[in-house]
Amino acid sequence: MADTMQFDLVSPERRLASVQAREVRIPGADGDLTAMPGHAPLITTLRPGILRIVKADGASDDYAVTGGFAEISAAGTTLLAEEALHVSEVTPAIVKGFVARAEESLRAAKEAGHQDLVDDAAKLLADMVAMGDHIGIS
Repeated sequence: MADTMQFDLVSPERRLASVQAREVRIPGADGDLTAMPGHAPLITTLRPGILRIVKADGASDDYAVTGGFAEISAAGTTLLAEEALHVSEVTPAIVKGFVARAEESLRAAKEAGHQDLVDDAAKLLADMVAMGDHIGIS
């Protein structure tokens, strides 16, 4: 088994990372997971959270992601993010915008009276707040 795998992080605006990685810690919608070389094939949706890439040299990079999909295969791992920013680019105003959009989704779901949508929107809001707290911006 190889010590590294190819990892690519892409958002609609740009490619954020294309590196050889030892591991990638992914905020999966059904729970956090770590992709490593030789991982079983998997496709998962993402929840808002912090993605950590541990590169071949052991250094790590963290990215804030708001959702998307990850595909893990024998060839490596590809993450297609709805929105992604290196944590150094995340400002209080950006987190405030994430939270405001989540609050609006929750409000609209409550007005529509769809309890399943209310639950999803409440979880989205909690994840956005937690992401800001995790990187020290709330």
